[in-house]
Amino acid sequence: MDQRVTVITLGYRDYQRARDFYAAMGWEIAWTDDDVVFFQAGGMVFALWARDKLAADSEMQDSGGWGGITLAYNTRSPEEVDAVLEQAQAAGGTVPRAGGKTFYGGYSGVFVDTEGHPWEVSHNPSWTLREDGSVSLG
Repeated sequence: MDQRVTVITLGYRDYQRARDFYAAMGWEIAWTDDDVVFFQAGGMVFALWARDKLAADSEMQDSGGWGGITLAYNTRSPEEVDAVLEQAQAAGGTVPRAGGKTFYGGYSGVFVDTEGHPWEVSHNPSWTLREDGSVSLG
């Protein structure tokens, strides 16, 4: 298996609410039907699918709680962290951790989308954020 991730799929309970949140964040839908939405996210695909169908397809029991995963979005500056957090809140998300300095010398905060999925928004001055949005360690 090559060391890469090609698709991330988040389960939702409310199709329209989930779709509207990411559209309000400025994400453009690449393909959709009645219960799934696909976004082209750089060199990978980000998808939203009915939580019950995702659980069944993954052979998982859905406990309804946090799934032990946090997504991350790296920025080019601390100011961009704050702008993304503000955008998420305006789109209907919550911001449980406002932007602030980190132990590693960066700056980050957290927003939670309308379906309960947490996103860390971070500026890490030790990482390289390329023009195309891809990131490299160091």
